[in-house]
Amino acid sequence: MDSGKIRLNKFLAESGICSRREADRLIEEGKVSVDGRIAKVGEVLTGSEKVEYEGRVLKGKTSTVVLAFYKPKGVTTSEKDDHAKKLISDYIDYPVRVTYAGRLDKDSEGLILLTNDGGLIDHMMRGINGHEKEYLVTCDKEITEEMREKLSAGMYIPELKVKTRPCRVVIRGRNVMSITLTQGLNRQIRRMCFHVGLNVKKLKRVRVMNITLGNLKPGEYRELSQEEIKSLWQMK
Repeated sequence: MDSGKIRLNKFLAESGICSRREADRLIEEGKVSVDGRIAKVGEVLTGSEKVEYEGRVLKGKTSTVVLAFYKPKGVTTSEKDDHAKKLISDYIDYPVRVTYAGRLDKDSEGLILLTNDGGLIDHMMRGINGHEKEYLVTCDKEITEEMREKLSAGMYIPELKVKTRPCRVVIRGRNVMSITLTQGLNRQIRRMCFHVGLNVKKLKRVRVMNITLGNLKPGEYRELSQEEIKSLWQMK
């Protein structure tokens, strides 16, 4: 591709509105226009075009922003949901539009990373990379060594028809353990615990890759430093 030219889906991702994969869907749905006409999938820009998404003019690549947010329990990981009482967007008051990289179910709490860089979201979300996410899990009864071994070895989840990857499980107390996953199946930890006879009472994500929850309180967020952002890109 000639210098200065850029594919439309990459332009959208660099504008921070979505990932590159999601950009093609937005284009297909007719939500993106170029110089006043409906855009086409695979379109290449020269840099002089006026690109709009839902009536908003996009400026292309901006400085990367990443926020570490402590999602409280009961908050839905979504920007728009007519049925949700509380959304992440209710807590994030930031001058640059950011979106989440990875979900956390409504009944869980803890760390979520949000960014305006669609390319970084793609990098973080690729399951093949095996990026770590660590959780602190409080259960309804004592966690035995036998349970720990079953959880850590990987197990078949019949309702999902998949076997989980081996993971690191450390017993922290009578009914508390930390679980470090390298995949993100739907309600994975809750399902795993159920199949060894445990019910999860509290689930908190305390780390994503090399970023920790730290001293954040529910509903709070902080900006990552440029060094922290660089380290996210460097993790394969």
